[in-house]
Amino acid sequence: MKTIKLLLTETVENLGIVGDVVRVRPGYARNFLLPCGLATEPTEGNIKRLASRRAEAERQLREQRAAMESIISRLAGHEVTIRRSANEQGVLFGSVSHRDIAEALRADGFEIDDRAVRVGEPIKRLDSYRITLVLGPDLRTEIKLWVVSDKPAEELETEAAGKQPAGASEPAASTEEKDAPAGKPAHAAKR
Repeated sequence: MKTIKLLLTETVENLGIVGDVVRVRPGYARNFLLPCGLATEPTEGNIKRLASRRAEAERQLREQRAAMESIISRLAGHEVTIRRSANEQGVLFGSVSHRDIAEALRADGFEIDDRAVRVGEPIKRLDSYRITLVLGPDLRTEIKLWVVSDKPAEELETEAAGKQPAGASEPAASTEEKDAPAGKPAHAAKR
């Protein structure tokens, strides 16, 4: 695998900060880094010219890391509740995504990027979940996510019991239910 050395003139995510000498594939350099002015030849003069910008970038990275460490310490034991519509079995009409979780965290006062939330599989049931947040290469934490129904609790209890809410009249049995043999559901009588 052939690579070339370049000096970054700007910070490039997942590659390096300004002033880093990196090895990249020729196509990446030719098609992206060089035309966009993000990299140049790694000569001694260019390295010295970018030294002050590199020092500034390193200072900013230290500040960002301190802010992320502060967020992680505040997130210890934090729980998030998201309300969603679901059927009687607890299956959601839709799902809860990493974006939904990040928005809930931002509403709670945490500056979290959507990409920091790691959800393994789509969340499609009412339940509690352990969600991993990755704020940096070695900055991880977990929060507890509660996915709850958007219906009031008494409405859920009556649905689960198969009853009408208090004060509602009992519906008349359908003709199918009257014709169904004892012990079998009405839909079985049709067959």
